[in-house]
Amino acid sequence: MVRSLAVLQDFKNKDWFEQVLIRNSVVLLRGFDVKNAEDFNDIIKAFSWDDIRYIGPGLPTHVYKRVWTANEGPLSEFIYYHHEMVLIKESPKKVVFFCEIPPPEGGQTPFVPSFRVTERMLEEFPEAVEEVEAKRLKYTFTALSKDDTSSMRGRGWEDAFGTSDKAEAGRRAKALGMEMEWLPGGGVKTILGPGSLTEVFGGRKGRRMWFNTVVDMHGKETSSAMLADGTEIPETFVKRCEQIIEEESIQFKWEKVDVLFLDNMALLHGRRPSLPPRKVLVATCK
Repeated sequence: MVRSLAVLQDFKNKDWFEQVLIRNSVVLLRGFDVKNAEDFNDIIKAFSWDDIRYIGPGLPTHVYKRVWTANEGPLSEFIYYHHEMVLIKESPKKVVFFCEIPPPEGGQTPFVPSFRVTERMLEEFPEAVEEVEAKRLKYTFTALSKDDTSSMRGRGWEDAFGTSDKAEAGRRAKALGMEMEWLPGGGVKTILGPGSLTEVFGGRKGRRMWFNTVVDMHGKETSSAMLADGTEIPETFVKRCEQIIEEESIQFKWEKVDVLFLDNMALLHGRRPSLPPRKVLVATCK
């Protein structure tokens, strides 16, 4: 049975739906007559949630109004679990996906209840968790000036900040809570922090969310995660966290025209490698 798109476009119980999303962390709409980016945009518009512009190293492409492609890095690579824009002053509260073309194999969107990571890390590393929380975190990330489509993190700073003017990019970075160091050859090193290890958000049962990107950025070629005083995070802490996140993951397999709402405050999400084609669109909302 195909459900009419008009039901979503004329949906009146928006506050109720948002509370359902906060309570459950994820809501799936399956079987609705959503054909393309225009229809998907109509759904986003119907909920009247404010837009929030994506800032990050991923490679989205603008499709239509509030709709973008998800990261267009190589499908053969895994996009690691993350809260969208976790390092920016204002992260989106909701991330909404639309599957236009499901992949023939792989390509699931796994997600992880963030509070479960905190609970398990506290069970195994209670003193270390509180020490990192007290000392806070600092991150660095290096970007070229232009996009590198061969890399999962290949977004250049010009695209990310919407300008080729270094002074203007610096002002926009500062407004987002970033410092910048210009590198020879036109690249830039961004410095973010100090940031928290966990966060508690209203309406979510007082749970401590694992609201950071330590595992994803620690010890990488173009990024780092460390304590705010510049000392290293213990390797055993990072590696065990990586294992726990994977153990707690839920694998979501796409079907054509699925619309998936995620509570970005409560869930980490990623992307499994897949065979082409795979086309998943996204909108980020306040």
